[in-house]
Amino acid sequence: MTTSLPDKTVASIRWLAAPTSWSWIEQANTRPMEVLIDHAHCERKAAGFATQMMFRYLCEPGLGEVLSPLAREELEHFEQVLALLKQRGRYLEPLQSSGYGGALAKQVRKEEPLRMLDSFLVAGLIEARSHERMALLAEHSPDAELRQLYADLLSSEARHFGIYWTLAEERWPRVQIIERLEHLAEAEALALRGTLARPEDVRMHSVGVSKYR
Repeated sequence: MTTSLPDKTVASIRWLAAPTSWSWIEQANTRPMEVLIDHAHCERKAAGFATQMMFRYLCEPGLGEVLSPLAREELEHFEQVLALLKQRGRYLEPLQSSGYGGALAKQVRKEEPLRMLDSFLVAGLIEARSHERMALLAEHSPDAELRQLYADLLSSEARHFGIYWTLAEERWPRVQIIERLEHLAEAEALALRGTLARPEDVRMHSVGVSKYR
């Protein structure tokens, strides 16, 4: 029997062009520790990205005040996940990348200030996808402790992609942001299309989306 995701699971994630598939949830629940280790890497990378943006645009008014606390919060989440991994006898292990982040990085234009806009929107899309998938794990994971962890992180993740939207909206006309966001959202969904070849390669951002809305 094939189970399909109800539409309500992605109704609030307006940034995303395609919802996560039920197959991804099944894969993630089969390999929960790989997903948890990858989640730790994601939190670490998110903190690094926020810090990188602060240094790249050192004199940009209002940026450091927003991204510095964001980076700290991402590191707090990183520490939470590390603590649970240690509790379960695991640690931060190297994992083969899903290629998702690299595919989105290629969409960022090189010339300024368009590079800044694209960077905000790509970061926001990644946060939005993380929020969507953590919400699914918080609801569907058979592991009560993991359900609680993902549920505890949800509100922060939702706020994070809102932060990147606000940073863009403070600097560009909304019509320009939406036009670019639609293009990047299509690229984000395309990066997640396909079939996972090996079950052990499941990641927080591995392939697995349903048909476009």
